[in-house]
Amino acid sequence: MPVFVILLLLFIGLPMVEIYVLIQVGHEIGALWTIALLFAIAALGSALLRLEGLATLAKVQAAMARGELPAEAILDGLVLLVAGVLMVTPGFVTDVFAFLLLLPPVRRAVRRALGGGLMMRMQGRAGGAAPPSGPQVLEGDYRVERDP
Repeated sequence: MPVFVILLLLFIGLPMVEIYVLIQVGHEIGALWTIALLFAIAALGSALLRLEGLATLAKVQAAMARGELPAEAILDGLVLLVAGVLMVTPGFVTDVFAFLLLLPPVRRAVRRALGGGLMMRMQGRAGGAAPPSGPQVLEGDYRVERDP
């Protein structure tokens, strides 16, 4: 799918869907209850996001203490960042996606889908397993010896 179409859906389609859902929910339960529900969801989501973020930070620190590259935890952090952006975007649809991204099994699936190749490249570079490409430069000292 072309990038233009994705951006068009993201910046025009998603707000239209959000407005439609907000109007429908407001019609069913009332405007004040809809606003109260949005605030309650935002508060709950922020608390969950904080807990998951702290758990991910602990994973990063533990991996670094073991001398490992915390590739999985870093990707989890990126997914949590996206969840946070979705959480502060007003609306129920983005909140549903944000809550889904807060679930560890969903994050694992997203991490596998998006980050499999990235993690392999990161771990390969960190562990020295990736073969060097291009010219190699060797550095060293030398001395000239003369025959007597």
